[in-house]
Amino acid sequence: MKIIVDTSRIIVALIKNSYRRTILFSDKFEFLTVSIAKSEIEKHTPEISEKARITREEFDDILSVILRHIQVVSDLAIESEFGEARDIMQAIDPGDAMFVAAALAVENEGIWSDGRHFQRQKKIRIFSTPRAV
Repeated sequence: MKIIVDTSRIIVALIKNSYRRTILFSDKFEFLTVSIAKSEIEKHTPEISEKARITREEFDDILSVILRHIQVVSDLAIESEFGEARDIMQAIDPGDAMFVAAALAVENEGIWSDGRHFQRQKKIRIFSTPRAV
């Protein structure tokens, strides 16, 4: 099952070895993301490391392992769908149009995000993580 994963799910998996990390490592899913996800993570490395109480080296090691389980959808593939994605997300959160474009561009089941704003659009199926797990 192919699923687009948003940056926040990757960050949460970096911060804590929890069920979200277990999901990312599951063989039941093939996770995909957009290229800007890595740069967003790198931009917030100090805060993520502090929250996780890990060193930069530990951060890099964990991120490396996580990214081995996530394929990046090429910007070229996303480009053709970005206009529609921007239209869908314009009034919701234009910053997340890339994830919607990825979902439109490649065969997948939807986007994994706990961001409630994704639920406001009706074009792409959204998977959220159960809070009680």
